[in-house]
Amino acid sequence: MPDRRAIIIDTDPGQDDALAILLALASDEFDILGITAVAGNVPLALTETNTRKICELAGKPETRVFAGSSRPLLRDLVTAEYVHGKTGLDGPDLPEPVMALQAQHGVDFIVETLRERASGEVTLCTLGPLTNIALALIRAPDIAPKIREIVMMGGGFFEGGNVTPTAEFNIYVDPHAAATVFASGVPIVMIPLDCTHKALTTQARVAAMRAHDTPVTQAAADLIDFFERFDEDKYGTDGGPLHDPCVIAWLLAPELFSGRDCNVEIETGSELTMGMTVVDWWGVAGRTKNAHVIRDIDADGFFALLTERIARL
Repeated sequence: MPDRRAIIIDTDPGQDDALAILLALASDEFDILGITAVAGNVPLALTETNTRKICELAGKPETRVFAGSSRPLLRDLVTAEYVHGKTGLDGPDLPEPVMALQAQHGVDFIVETLRERASGEVTLCTLGPLTNIALALIRAPDIAPKIREIVMMGGGFFEGGNVTPTAEFNIYVDPHAAATVFASGVPIVMIPLDCTHKALTTQARVAAMRAHDTPVTQAAADLIDFFERFDEDKYGTDGGPLHDPCVIAWLLAPELFSGRDCNVEIETGSELTMGMTVVDWWGVAGRTKNAHVIRDIDADGFFALLTERIARL
């Protein structure tokens, strides 16, 4: 397929990360150059193991998986076992992976790959804290113009935060990394809580996934069933938001989403609002627009795409 988009996935699985990885691995539109793990939802030793578990579940053990950063740039690591369970992938009983972890550090892989590739060829798909991406940009500023775009799940504005009143988890874990990325000049597509909170894993949508009755769709539904319980209790909704697969779905079907170009700044000075994504939605600040911020999603179309693709594995 000549038009396959070259991507690197940066991730901290996490059940919703797992669904995003499955969607990418099921989609022939992508040339997945590698997957880099970062500490976030759970510590690095678990996120890199979970990434390999998902690749093996998908029947794609040839996928290259790299371990990246084990802690944020400046702050202590904050994790979310209270959401994702002690393994980060609680729900289905997935076997320990057999496929090897790559020896190269994930940040070195990102730098090396971008330097080797033509400008504008590689898209970075970020599903967790932005530590690996920020370290790559700090270590090798020459890679910034090589990146086609960064499509990221993170932040919130009208919706507020999900780990503090103002901060979304991925940004909160490493706000200094996020600030580095948003100041880099790289084109960014930001998919915040304002979008993902409209992508709810309702009973009907999970049932439609289970109806395919494949090992992968059953495992995916089990992941959702475990993951959604926290947000159902928190928000009182039928199902919880499925955040990270929106990144991959946006690349596959951008017509399912809508948003606008905005300036986005990251709060790093106030403990009260640490990690807040200050989105100038109405253009009142006069600052340069540095991100395309997604606000709306066709949730039915999104879940139909996700389910159909995962059922292929």
